[in-house]
Amino acid sequence: MAAVDTARARARAVLRLRGRAVAAAALPAACAAVLLVGRFTGRIGAAGSPDAPLWDGIRWAVGAVAALTLLLAALVARAHRRAVPPVTPAVPLTRADAPELYRLIEELADRLEVPAPAGIALTPDCDSWLEEPHGRGRAAPGAPVLVIGSPFLWWMRAGELRALLAPVVAGTAAAADPDIAAARRWIRTLDAALGDRHRGPAALADRVDRWLLGACREHSAELEHAVAAWASEQAKAVDYGLRIAAQEQVGLAYAGWDRLLTRVALPAWRLGRHPSHLNAGVVAALTELSRRDRLADGYGNRLGDRPACDLLEEPGLIDTRVSLLAAELLHEEPAGGWQQLDWEDYPQQVVDRGWRESAAALQAALGDDRPHTGPALDKLLARLAAGEAEALAAALAGRVARAAEVAPPLPPVRSGRDLLVEHLTATVCCAAVDAGTASPGLDWLDGPVLLSRAAPRAELAPAVAAAVEAGQDGPLRTWLERAGVRLERPVRLSG
Repeated sequence: MAAVDTARARARAVLRLRGRAVAAAALPAACAAVLLVGRFTGRIGAAGSPDAPLWDGIRWAVGAVAALTLLLAALVARAHRRAVPPVTPAVPLTRADAPELYRLIEELADRLEVPAPAGIALTPDCDSWLEEPHGRGRAAPGAPVLVIGSPFLWWMRAGELRALLAPVVAGTAAAADPDIAAARRWIRTLDAALGDRHRGPAALADRVDRWLLGACREHSAELEHAVAAWASEQAKAVDYGLRIAAQEQVGLAYAGWDRLLTRVALPAWRLGRHPSHLNAGVVAALTELSRRDRLADGYGNRLGDRPACDLLEEPGLIDTRVSLLAAELLHEEPAGGWQQLDWEDYPQQVVDRGWRESAAALQAALGDDRPHTGPALDKLLARLAAGEAEALAAALAGRVARAAEVAPPLPPVRSGRDLLVEHLTATVCCAAVDAGTASPGLDWLDGPVLLSRAAPRAELAPAVAAAVEAGQDGPLRTWLERAGVRLERPVRLSG
C-alpha cells in the first residue's frame, strides 16, 4: 500500500500549500486589524504618547499592504470562481446507448472493489482515462466519467477491452479519496485560471497563480505517478495475462487509426466531406494490414471472439457521431458545413473530385482558361520536355498559395516541384479514368488510388517523376499509351 500512502501524502502537501497561500493573503489584514484595535484601546500607540506618530506610520503602511493584498486575493479568488477547467471533447454514451458496456464496466468496478464511473464517453483517439465531473452536468459530484478511445471498441474484442480498462477503472478509488480529489481540483483550477489576464493588477494575480502552480508541480506529478501505481496494483488480479495481449493491440490500433486519418480521412476533410464510419474504417485498414504484413498475423485467431463494439446498441450511429467529432477536432470546418460521406461513395466524391480539382489548378497554372476541360497531356508533356518544369512549378505553387490565402513569400522551388508532381499525377489519373481503362478507388492503407486494368499502377509514380525532374517524358507517354489515353484530348474537369 506504499503507493496509496504516497498519493495521499502528496495530496496533503498540495493542500498545505493552498492553506499557506490563504494564510499569506490574510496575514497583512490580520496585522492591520490588531494595530487598529490597539490604537482604539490605547494599548498600541495611544493618542498623546511619545511613540504615537511612529505607530500611526506603521498602521498606515500595514493598512496599505493589507489593502493591496486583499485586492490581489480578491482578483485571484474571482478568477478561480470563473475558471472552467478544460474538458476533452467526447461523445457521451447514455445507458440506453450501451447497456452492456455499462454492465461490463460496473462488474469490473465491483470486482476491483472501487466506485463505478458516473458515465462513459467516447473520444476519437487511442487513449482512455477518467475525466473529472466538472463541465459535465450529468455526472454525480466526485464521480469521474470513463472516456474510452473509440478505435479500441471497434478493433478490440470485448475481453481485451475489459482487460485494457481495468487499471483505468481502478483509478476511481483515488478519485473518491477526499484529499486527492481536493488537491486535483485546486491544481486544475490554478491551471484553468491562467492565460486570461495580461495587464495591471490582474497580471500580478496571474503571476501568483503561476508561482503556486510551480510550487505544486512536483507534488502534482508524484501524486499522479502514485495514483497510477495504485491503480495498476489494484488491477493486477483482473485479466492480467489478457492485458498484455490487449496492450499489443493498442499499438496496432494506434498505427491503423493514424494511417486512416492521414491517408484516407484527410483528403475527404479537405473537400468538406466527413467519412461517417471512421471506426469501421480502421477495422478495414487493420484487416488489410493483416493480409499484407505479418504485424497483424494474430488477427484471424481473434475473429471468433466478440468485438467490443457489439456492446453498443447502435454501433453505426455512435460511429457517425464520433467520426463527425474527429473531423471537427482535426480539421477546419468548411464554409458550407460538413457533408456526411459513406465509404462506398469515397471513390467518386473524394478521389475523382480531388483529382479533377488538382487538374483544374494545373490548368490555371498553364494559363488555360477553358471552363470545363483541363490541359491536353501532349502539350503539357512537351513543355516539361522543353525544360519548363521549374516555371510551371513556381506558377502552380503561387496559385496554391493564393488559393489557401497564404502570404508571400511563395513556397521554394522544391516544394513547387512536389506540387507539380502531385497535380500531374492527378491529371494523368483523370485522363485514364476518362479513357475508360481505369477507375478511382480507395485503398484502406494508402487512401486515393487509381485502379487500372491496362497499365501497372506501380509504374506511374516513377514515370511522372522522370517527366518533372529530368524532362524525360518518354516513360510517361508509354504508360499513357498502355492505358489507352489519347494525349491530344483535353482532360475533363468534372466527373
